[in-house]
Amino acid sequence: MIKKTYDAIIIGGGAAGLSAAWNVAKAGFSTAIIERENCLGGILNQCIHTGFGLHRFGKELSGPEYAEMDIDLVAANKVDSFINTTVFEIRSNGILKSVFASSAEGVTEFETRAVILSMGCRERNRGNLGIPGTRPSGIMTAGLAQRLLNIEGYLPGRKAVIIGSGDIGLIMARRLTWSGAIVMGVIEILPYPSGLARNIAQCLDDFEIPLYLGHTVSAINGKERVESVDVSPFKDGVPSLSGTFKIDCDTVLISAGLIPENELSVKAGVKLSNATGGPYVDSSMMTNVPGIFACGNVLHVHDLVDYVSEESENCGSAVVSYLSSDECSCTQGNISAGSNIKYIVPSKYRTGIPQKFYMRSLMPFENAMLTVKCADKILFERKLKYVRPPEMQSFTLTPEMTDGLNENSPEINVSLTEV
Repeated sequence: MIKKTYDAIIIGGGAAGLSAAWNVAKAGFSTAIIERENCLGGILNQCIHTGFGLHRFGKELSGPEYAEMDIDLVAANKVDSFINTTVFEIRSNGILKSVFASSAEGVTEFETRAVILSMGCRERNRGNLGIPGTRPSGIMTAGLAQRLLNIEGYLPGRKAVIIGSGDIGLIMARRLTWSGAIVMGVIEILPYPSGLARNIAQCLDDFEIPLYLGHTVSAINGKERVESVDVSPFKDGVPSLSGTFKIDCDTVLISAGLIPENELSVKAGVKLSNATGGPYVDSSMMTNVPGIFACGNVLHVHDLVDYVSEESENCGSAVVSYLSSDECSCTQGNISAGSNIKYIVPSKYRTGIPQKFYMRSLMPFENAMLTVKCADKILFERKLKYVRPPEMQSFTLTPEMTDGLNENSPEINVSLTEV
């Protein structure tokens, strides 16, 4: 077995892993990225459309261009990268961790003091959704279709129906149309779109692609190849078969949400949140296993890569403090999701330092009041317009807001109310 030693190991070389890695390395700690694909960049490499980097860099970039910005920083800060290498186990040995990975050279044991989980997420597939019908060819996730078209150069079909209005599906609706295919419609089970408003406008409205809200695909039909789908109104939690209609197509793309990739995390003893599908983390982005941190889509699914990078840079800074034994004397307390909030990350706050939190609403609001309170004391309030579950919200707690709180204080509660 090959053995290597680093101060920090980053598992996953996508946007999160890259940002975290160079932030650790620039502080002088030996750092390595382990990536199972044949190059760094993650999913960004197949996202050849623009729209990345507006918040972080102030300019519009394609996915590969955005990734290259961080890959250059990784190289400049002398981060080692191991591509075509798959991590299959993480073991904790007190302060030290052992990360076991397999590659063409064999099995390597990486001994390290800190592990950053940045494995990203995967798409829900037909099996996850339980869509009835036959099993012909032509059924795939939107991400697979994106790879086939943008990297492999194959058009996956001529007449497509997209299940779910997630951002990848919306972008593929536009991409297929540009490539000469016909998108027959996007079927969304919820009464509102699951993707960003700008993607609805730019990818569906601009091309007059139908969006069926409050509908579901009740059957996929075909023998060798997909021939059609049955679409039914979704009422009271079940398909209303009396209103079923048929759409002819030869391809079905599934864009029904993303699942954080945490099988490795669970095996390492990391506790997961039911709300996010990712690990619980404290104010330093550390999981319940000391020395194991998490950031990016493995922690919770983001809608903008700029936010992934921002969060991961903060995670990298927290790892630097951990490796430096620069323990913060601040108090840590719990912060929880209240009414109309699906989740909040991180799940702990610290006094004495500014800290940013990310959250999603459970339902859409035209006008809402965000309230952050501890018992009866309101720490922070802000009016929000056009709150949508697909669009992540954030707020920052300043040292002044948490002044006077200690380990015996009640947990902070975050809620949204309509105004």
